[in-house]
Amino acid sequence: MTCKNNCIQISKTRGTDLAEIEKKKSFQRALMGLRERILVGDLVKGDRVSEVALADELGISRTPLREAMRELVDQGLLERVPTGGCRVCSLTRRDVRDWIELRGLLEGSVFRLAAERGISLDQQHTCEAIIADIDLVLGHTADTIDFDRYVTLNEKLHAKLATLCDSPVMLAELKRVNKRPMASPSAFLHGQSMAPQTLRSLYIAQDQHKAILDAICAREGARAEALAREHARLAHRNLDFFLGSEQRVIAQIPGLTLVQNDVGSNTNRLS
Repeated sequence: MTCKNNCIQISKTRGTDLAEIEKKKSFQRALMGLRERILVGDLVKGDRVSEVALADELGISRTPLREAMRELVDQGLLERVPTGGCRVCSLTRRDVRDWIELRGLLEGSVFRLAAERGISLDQQHTCEAIIADIDLVLGHTADTIDFDRYVTLNEKLHAKLATLCDSPVMLAELKRVNKRPMASPSAFLHGQSMAPQTLRSLYIAQDQHKAILDAICAREGARAEALAREHARLAHRNLDFFLGSEQRVIAQIPGLTLVQNDVGSNTNRLS
């Protein structure tokens, strides 16, 4: 009898586990599906999200879709409508600049902590290896840059540098900010593949990568923090440039179509 009861309990546990896994899968499908539709422009600023139609399109129930909508409200892509439901946000240039600035502040704090607490030789060598790979990708001329590879390595380096602080609290907040539209370190890179005028910033960014790691290894916290903030501000210049670009270029940058283009504050140049 005991054996039979144990088997029943195991079966119930497995059933619960499978249901939980399926619930998480449905949420991720809803989150990624809705987020992608917003970022690529299938849903434009001001559009109401039709729960019934979208749930049917994604092959999920409305419950995980509503959970995904709550997450995207938190990420700044959706906003609540007073009469109920959500619509796609309309962002300002200042919104995006502030998110980029916040990312720089958090990365600066993370890198300062890493410098103050110290890192191992293994951690240093891992970061140096990624930086060396980026050097190879950048090559000697802009014509040879493999942008997909650069995006992958840039994200990998930023993620690895962030872990050096050994602070789950700081990492969680940094990840949260990076989910904001155009706040992540690689937000503008696909657009840069179509805009030769912006390529110089990739080499400046790489020099900053090296300086940040050097500051962390030298236990120079204030320097690492200042470099991180300056590094993030490269994205300010890219934002201003791309807001004055052709629509086909703007479309390459996920989320940029949501930004109101303030006439008069735009500059289509990079100094």
